[in-house]
Order: sequence, then C-alpha cells, then structure tokens
Amino acid sequence: MIYLFLANGFEEIEALTPADLLRRAGKEVVIVGVGSKNIVGAHGITVTADICTCELTSASFEGLEMVVLPGGMPGAANLAASDVVNAAIAYAAERSLPIAAICAAPAVVLGSYDFIAGKRVTCYPGFEGKLSAANPTGALVETDGNIITGRGPGAAMAFALALVVYLCGEDAAQKLKGSLQC
Repeated sequence: MIYLFLANGFEEIEALTPADLLRRAGKEVVIVGVGSKNIVGAHGITVTADICTCELTSASFEGLEMVVLPGGMPGAANLAASDVVNAAIAYAAERSLPIAAICAAPAVVLGSYDFIAGKRVTCYPGFEGKLSAANPTGALVETDGNIITGRGPGAAMAFALALVVYLCGEDAAQKLKGSLQC
C-alpha cells in the first residue's frame, strides 16, 4: 500500500498524477488527508481523501510500500507540521522503503532528515537551501536509492512514471507510458 499524503495548499497536479498512474499500474494508493478528508489544493480544487491522518496509528504503517509527498505551498509546510506524516516518513526510512517528494516537498518536508544526506535530489528552484546535506541537481526527476524527487508541477508525469519504474519495473512503466501517448 502506498500512502500519498495531502495537506491544505497541496499542488493538485503533483498529487493526482502520481495517484492516477500508480493506480493504473495496479498499485494500491491510499490518499491520506492531513487533519481532514476534504483537502483544498493550492488552486482551489477540493479532493476527498480516502482516509484522514486521524484514522492512522503506528499499526497503520504495516504493509506500507511507499510514501508520496506532493509539493505546493503551504501544502508542503502543512505536511512537514504533521506528526503522522513524519511518523510515516520515519517508518519508511527505517525500513529503506521508497520516499517520494516533488516540488517544495523534498526541501520543506525532507530537507532536515539525515537520510537524504549525500543523496542526489531535485526540488522547486529556490528551495535548494533547505536541503541540508543533500546534493541538489536541478534535474526534472532524481532517483537515488530509495529517495525519488521531482522538480515541480511540470515534472509531475515524469515523477509519476519514475515511481512506477521503482515499484513495477521499466517494462511496466513503458507500457503505461505508451497507453497514455506521452
């Protein structure tokens, strides 16, 4: 199961594109709203999450396969302020599970975590200073070990396909990409 966390102010394309492509690839994606099931994006689009962080306990992380963190502001800051989001990140990091973040989220949410030290990461331009000991590259998408990052809204499709590659393999991603005509 993949937890894709949403907080008010999230960047809609960075959340819904990975959710859509991962589900098309046959993965179980659970959209988790921080504090509520109805989360309003940065551009006023309201998304109803599958569950709320208030429904999660430490036992809820059993079976976790990946954590996905969309960007957007103040969405990324709201994710970073969530104890449940941080617990999921810690759970994934301790088990070397993939942690994926795009736009502001690599810097704002993951920037101070030790596990990104020395990793090649990318984020929205201007947020690189929050990446502590990581190596920001400016690339559209970066995968370094279990850390997958994307630069911004324009990278949403490439980022989502990188998640499919990581979890399902290159062949599955190419087949999905072909069916989408991209």
